[in-house]
Amino acid sequence: MKILVKDITSQLEDLAPIEYAESYDNIGLIVGSYDQRIQNILITLDLTEEIIIESINKKCNLIISFHPILFKPIKSLTENSFSERVIISAIKNNIAIYVIHTNLDFIWEGTHSYLSKLLQFNREKVLFPKEGIMKKLTTYVPISYAERVRNSLFEAGAGNISNYSHCSYNFDGFGSFMGNEKTKPFSGKKGVFHMEKETCINVIFPSHKLNIIKKALFTSHPYEEIAYEIYSIENINPYLGIGIIGDLTEEMNEYDFLIYLKNRMNLPCIRHSPFTGKKIKKLTMIAGSGSFGIETAIKEKANVFISSDLKYHDFFKSEKKILIVDIGHYESEKCTKHLLKSFLKKKFFCVSIYESETDTNPVKYFY
Repeated sequence: MKILVKDITSQLEDLAPIEYAESYDNIGLIVGSYDQRIQNILITLDLTEEIIIESINKKCNLIISFHPILFKPIKSLTENSFSERVIISAIKNNIAIYVIHTNLDFIWEGTHSYLSKLLQFNREKVLFPKEGIMKKLTTYVPISYAERVRNSLFEAGAGNISNYSHCSYNFDGFGSFMGNEKTKPFSGKKGVFHMEKETCINVIFPSHKLNIIKKALFTSHPYEEIAYEIYSIENINPYLGIGIIGDLTEEMNEYDFLIYLKNRMNLPCIRHSPFTGKKIKKLTMIAGSGSFGIETAIKEKANVFISSDLKYHDFFKSEKKILIVDIGHYESEKCTKHLLKSFLKKKFFCVSIYESETDTNPVKYFY
């Protein structure tokens, strides 16, 4: 079976829409063509020259990386930096590079989902819900077609609010119109004022589904000219955003929890604030750099906050209200390789998918 780069990226973007990525991020296809045929796939946390060599050795012509190789535009490719050398080598060897980063962090079944399963705690909600990603559609439909249009919108992904689906608000009224000689009105006659009994349908949907929702509306609606309104709303989804809040199945003392954390995540070491003397039950976590989440974790009355890249003064913020734990950036995100491999293996059976065996962690530990 012929598998193209665009077949893989389409599935990844259904999982983690690119619209969910942070504005500073550089995700998507970085090198290569969407029409390139896939041999094998290598999944990595970082892009290095060693990763390109591993990809060549495993006959992989698509690399899926969690971290971008470029965050800023480049004006030349001269091999003066490792990032330029990686890109040049990928191009020379016809290797496509695709990046999926903060958009994977933001989805409910993404990075933090894997971490919650690994640490065996029950997630309640995200720590920082993502804003500006919801839209609302209002349309007016002849009453006899209301069910058809409504169901079409639901099937396209509208009407989902947290754990509820098929959500809409409907009321009946009268719409008026008069078509000129060029029209073919669904009801009434051209050139004659007409009042039609209609149902007003209101649904919300995530902004990345805009084109799909509009297509569903235009396909199912009977009118020649469809009256509708689409606008952004400030509503948030408690299951879409960065970080997680949840509870351990059983509370632990702080010392036992750190041992548990170290063993479950196979950590070489842990940095933490002074013990508070409290039991660990409510847990907050941000994979990657997450110092910005400490104050929010305290407001949520969590017992522990886990993240990475914390500075010396960040640990003073504990004030014995919370245990602050730094597990390392690489260590907090290395699970993404297995997460992506598991997802793609369910979708594609005729291509080999490898987790990189190269240790790309630039931080080393002296024991």
